[in-house]
Amino acid sequence: MTTFQTPARFRAVCSRAARFRTVRFRATRLRAARFRAVRALLAGAALACFGTLASPAPAAVAHPFGPPSTARISADGSRVSIAWRANADDWVALGQSLGAFEDPESGTVSTELTGEQKLQRSPAVHTYLLRHITVAQDGSACKGEVAALERLLDEGARLTFDCPAPLVEADVTVSVLTDLNEAYRTMLMADGTATPRQTLFTAVDRTHHLRFTASGGGVPGSVAVVAGGTAVAVLAVVAGLFVRRSRRRTAIAPATGTGAGGLS
Repeated sequence: MTTFQTPARFRAVCSRAARFRTVRFRATRLRAARFRAVRALLAGAALACFGTLASPAPAAVAHPFGPPSTARISADGSRVSIAWRANADDWVALGQSLGAFEDPESGTVSTELTGEQKLQRSPAVHTYLLRHITVAQDGSACKGEVAALERLLDEGARLTFDCPAPLVEADVTVSVLTDLNEAYRTMLMADGTATPRQTLFTAVDRTHHLRFTASGGGVPGSVAVVAGGTAVAVLAVVAGLFVRRSRRRTAIAPATGTGAGGLS
């Protein structure tokens, strides 16, 4: 057992122990800060893929367990528009899986195009999106097209679908990224012409049924038909009354004339 002969020596030992604990604490915080910096660097590498891309970030930074990707759907007549948005690192993971980016281990990586441009020009990306985002009307697939891939992070991948008839009901399928990891999911948000307003698509629930109402602020067709029929009926009744009154006046006029001649 350690003994201290003077209070001063006791205080000195305690001071050294306190400094030792402080150094250890600071070292622990430094290691944690370095870990966070490395993790932030990996995430930043994924975002940099859409700027001056030198090589794609590793797909391991994708986050299937993070917030879901989003999609927005709207309809105008027989055309359906869907904009699908995902995080930068998820786009990197998708592009790597489809071969949209060069492999640094097998050759030189081109720096003339950004990662976003490589995704835009990849036929595999276009085919993939049209395979995993579909719209069907009465069991028949609507013709899809990738309308635009510019400004992916801000506006997403924009797709359009032309259906045989104006939209009343449709089956929408979204299974993007679930082939990479079943934990991925997409939250579909509809504008005022479709219900339900929000729908979650997962690896299990890939297809959901949506109902559409008349778009463009016009009167629905069924209401217009009923209103038109009612107007025609009202006009027919008014015309009938007018004809009957005209006939009565015609029949009364000769009789009145005869009476007047007799009195004179």
